[in-house]
Amino acid sequence: MIFAAILAGGIGSRMGETDTPKQFLTLGDKPVIVHTIEKFAINSKFDKIIVLSPKNFINYTNDLIKEYFGDNNNLVVLEGGKTRNDTLINAIEYINDNFDIDDDSIIVTHDSVRPFVTHRIIEDNIKAAKEFGACDTVVPATDTIVESVDSKLIKNIPIRDNYYQGQTPQSFKINKLSELVNSLSESESNILTDACKIFVLKNEDVYLVDGEITNIKITYPYDLKLANTILKEI
Repeated sequence: MIFAAILAGGIGSRMGETDTPKQFLTLGDKPVIVHTIEKFAINSKFDKIIVLSPKNFINYTNDLIKEYFGDNNNLVVLEGGKTRNDTLINAIEYINDNFDIDDDSIIVTHDSVRPFVTHRIIEDNIKAAKEFGACDTVVPATDTIVESVDSKLIKNIPIRDNYYQGQTPQSFKINKLSELVNSLSESESNILTDACKIFVLKNEDVYLVDGEITNIKITYPYDLKLANTILKEI
C-alpha cells in the first residue's frame, strides 16, 4: 500500500505579521495547501492521502478539501503534532490503526508549503522507497557552504560537490520507519529535524532522488512572492 502524508502542522512563525499559517495563505487564486494536495490527489497510486493540520485549523482544512475536492474518500485530515516528527508519528499511527499494511507499504511525506512538487518527483520517490526503503529529494548545492559554530567565525568551508540541499518528499517503508522511531533515545529525538535523519542516526541508507529548483518551500514573505511568479510562468 502507498500513503501520502501532507505535513501542514506548523504555524508558520517566520512568515511575518499574519495570524494565518503559511500553508493557508493564498497563492494565485487558492490556498497554498490546495495546490500541494492537488499534486497528490491526481496520482491514483495513493491508497490514502493524510493531511496533518494544526488543531485550530482542522475544520477549516476539511472545509477547503470539500470545496476543492468534493466528497473525496481518499483524503483525510488529522491533527498535527508539536514537532515535525510528532506530526509524522500521528500519520503512522493512523495508518497502523486503519490499514493492514505489510513490510513493502510506503509513506511519501511532503511539506504542505512546497506546492510545485512534480509528478516525476513523486513517482521517483515511490520507486526509490520501494526499492531502497528510504529516500530524500535533493538538489545539488549551488552556493559555497560555510560552517560556523558560533555564528561569528568560519570553522570550515567544505567541498561543495559533496553537499546537497534537502527538499521533500521524503519517503520510507512504513514498518522500517516505525521501528527506527521507536528505537530513538530521548537525546536522539531532541536533535531531529526531519525523518531522514532518523535513518542516518541508525546507520541506515537513504537514497537520493533528484529534486527541482522550482520545488521551493514557502517560508518567508519573499517566498510567497516568488511562488506567485513561478505560478504565472507555469
